[in-house]
Amino acid sequence: MTILIFLGSMLAAMALGVPIAFSLLLCGAALMWHLNMFDAQILAQNVINGADSFPLLAVPFFMLAGEIMNAGGLSRRIVNFAMALVGHVKGGLGYVTIVAAVIMASLSGSAVADASAIGSLLIPWQKRLGYPPAFSAATLAAAATIDILIPPSIPMILFALSSNTSVAALFVAGIMPGLLMCGGFMAVCWWGGRRRNFPRETRKLNWGIFGQQLLYAAPALVLPVLIVIFLRFGIATPTEVSVLSTLYAGVVSVVVYRDLGWKRLHKAVMEAGLSTGVVLLVIMASAAIGWLLTFDRMPDGVVGWAQANLSSGWSVILLMNLLMLVCGMFIDLPAAVLLLTPVFVPLANSIGMDLTQLGIMMTVNLAIGLYTPPVGTTELTRPFAVFGSSTSRSCE
Repeated sequence: MTILIFLGSMLAAMALGVPIAFSLLLCGAALMWHLNMFDAQILAQNVINGADSFPLLAVPFFMLAGEIMNAGGLSRRIVNFAMALVGHVKGGLGYVTIVAAVIMASLSGSAVADASAIGSLLIPWQKRLGYPPAFSAATLAAAATIDILIPPSIPMILFALSSNTSVAALFVAGIMPGLLMCGGFMAVCWWGGRRRNFPRETRKLNWGIFGQQLLYAAPALVLPVLIVIFLRFGIATPTEVSVLSTLYAGVVSVVVYRDLGWKRLHKAVMEAGLSTGVVLLVIMASAAIGWLLTFDRMPDGVVGWAQANLSSGWSVILLMNLLMLVCGMFIDLPAAVLLLTPVFVPLANSIGMDLTQLGIMMTVNLAIGLYTPPVGTTELTRPFAVFGSSTSRSCE
């Protein structure tokens, strides 16, 4: 009955257009009423406790690092580097989108920020060259999800906080799936470009121009390597690494590129603050829901049901994958991570599954939900306004 109250109240609120954070708060109030323990003070206390975590400071600092580097025009340099590398092949702008997404993954850890930064440059360019709008939108929306697999990754940080898993282990484990996803997307672009005869840049690969653009994009390529080294060898904690990343971004933008003034810095801080506010509000509301579900022992009930009805470990993993895919289609990614982790961690432990594997599996599945209808968060960003969409969302 608890699960019906939980899903019913949340989906009803979302169907009425209530923002996800407030839908979760209404869902929490409905659960407390169902459990005959409604107390606004207890609900508010758990909401506030949801943000009372030192490791959560990594989220705003990673976001700020990405905003600072983008404020100085780094996203344009990344796109130019990708164009110099693969722009000359057939359907090259599709490859450029994917390569740029992989490099941008080292900056913010947010798929929507990636889609917005790259799309604002590439979508009009692709439209001008005659690329089909659907192909351009789908390529960008899908490629942007690589951002949350290659470190730093905000969803992985949230999973680590909810499951007491090593952030460093998750970051290292996410690199290979991110690169494999990149290869898969490129294969689709190659097939689509050949089959539909997409246009390409007339100039061939010029090693001089490529070397110059590589030099410009080098700071973005170095950052994820530094993050993994610092975390893997215990040089710094995730929060300390996020602060160092912000400092690194500031030094690079001021000293190397020399294109970050006070006005751009102010804008970057404001953008990072707004994005962080959205994330933290969802985190705080999800924390209250997680406490209520744990209080009602729902995770134990899920484990008991799985042990009674599923005979093997692979069937449990298959069920978790299906549930993650469905939840990712309807629920914002941070909320989905925080809601599913307390339920799936006991289930994974019951079959001996490594929690790092669970974290990567959850990130990949929920990333698919970012470009899957009916919500498709990475398809609802500002760059798609050139195709007639005026919708804007933030923060995955």
